[in-house]
Amino acid sequence: MLIAIDIGNTDITFGLFQGKKLNDTFRMRSKVNRTSDEFGMFMLEVLSSKGYRKKDVSAVIIASVVPAINHSFTSGIIKYFGIRPIIVGAGIKTGIKIKTVNPQLTGADRIVDAVAAYELYGGPVIAADFGTATTIDLITPAGEFMGGVIVPGIHTAAKELSLQAAKLPEIEIRKPDSIIGKDTVTSMQGGLVYGYIGQTEYIIRRMKEESGYDKVHVVATGGLGKMIAEETDYIDYYDSNLTLKGLQIIYEKQR
Repeated sequence: MLIAIDIGNTDITFGLFQGKKLNDTFRMRSKVNRTSDEFGMFMLEVLSSKGYRKKDVSAVIIASVVPAINHSFTSGIIKYFGIRPIIVGAGIKTGIKIKTVNPQLTGADRIVDAVAAYELYGGPVIAADFGTATTIDLITPAGEFMGGVIVPGIHTAAKELSLQAAKLPEIEIRKPDSIIGKDTVTSMQGGLVYGYIGQTEYIIRRMKEESGYDKVHVVATGGLGKMIAEETDYIDYYDSNLTLKGLQIIYEKQR
């Protein structure tokens, strides 16, 4: 069994694969300082609760955008599973060509999303990940990662708004019935949700215009990606497990 691990700024997401089949997922918070023992024990306990044994795990692959916890996390896997994980980074086989100015500085999450979008949906394709940060990237028909945009995620923007404006409260992220808010909360909700829908549509439209690709598949993922995808015709597919699937594909390429 392969454990694919996506270490994001807010959550660490685990995917359990038998071959290409994703059997199960679970997650933990990434903004909590933990030791290698805590990481290792957490994984063992969750696997046991789901009916898996330590010896069922044959490989681990990781994509991380949180360098501060990488050492203790990988040490926990080595200590408790006896497996040295594959880390998505420079020199790893991905099947796509990174055409950014400095490929080594391109986030592992963006690369993994691009691999999954290209392999599963074909190119040209745009991969949009709505997480702590929202990333929207273009991959060509030849499998070239051309780059894209990074903007604050919806939750990030909402939190910063309430922090910086004394009279604005923390709010639940959801689409109000009307874009014309009748109170502070619905005004904030409308601004954030409808604003991100408009922002997403504009970015995708400009990417199509600048690239010259009229027919481009657009694949969304991430916590609030489903809500955005349901509100616009600019997104063709929503895949909540796109990043985990990309990790499984990259793992297979190493073999």
